[in-house]
Amino acid sequence: MRLELRLNGLGEVRETLAKLSGKQARTAYAAALNDAGFQVRRAMRNELSSVFDRPTPYVVNSVFVRQATAERLSVAIEPTYYGGKGIDPQQILQAQEFGGARRDKRSEVALRRAGILPAGFQTAIPRVPFPGSDDARGNLRGSFLVQLIAYFQAFGEQGYRANMTAKRRATLHRGTKRQSGRRYFVAYGRLRSGPTAHLSPGIWAAQGTHGVDLRPVLMFVRIGVYRSRLSMESIAERSGVEEYLQRRLRFRIRQVAGE
Repeated sequence: MRLELRLNGLGEVRETLAKLSGKQARTAYAAALNDAGFQVRRAMRNELSSVFDRPTPYVVNSVFVRQATAERLSVAIEPTYYGGKGIDPQQILQAQEFGGARRDKRSEVALRRAGILPAGFQTAIPRVPFPGSDDARGNLRGSFLVQLIAYFQAFGEQGYRANMTAKRRATLHRGTKRQSGRRYFVAYGRLRSGPTAHLSPGIWAAQGTHGVDLRPVLMFVRIGVYRSRLSMESIAERSGVEEYLQRRLRFRIRQVAGE
């Protein structure tokens, strides 16, 4: 999702423009475009915070203004990937703008490759998150997710050293002073017969004496189809960016002209 702003109509400031050199005028144009770009960024961040339930700062703060210069008189506003281990925000938001299915997360790719996540399913955290697993924003904490994937030996060849050793698994089962012991297992519910057919599909944890305390950790849910919830054009329109741009253009031109 991306929005570009360009200049249209300079009739109201032609007299002032006549006083400026070409470089001065282009500097004023660029400043006005950037003012409008940051106005749209504020509107988009507000939209993300209101449309979604507890969006992560990573997504909200990803909205970036590619600023105009005197040599390039256009400004682009879009979610931007800054590198690292996070997912490109454009991928996260694509289904929200155009609708359709959400792309698999890397954790889902790993679990599917390991034969744990069935075809046609994605993952979701349970309504009541497993203690210590979530980030309070509807997502599993990165370190917890790594532990879960490592427990099931689901890291690929490049990450095989991150897979949990038998010794580490035994320690997890036994528990420590700071963390109770638990054993993770996969249940497929009615998708497959067996002793866990009464449980909802997903990854569960067994705790307590003889593992009688069962709690859901990560649920397997059918791949949903999203309806469109975001539109850069609509956000820009509601923010009144065209009118704002014209006001800032008049201000910036007069500012450069010293009026």
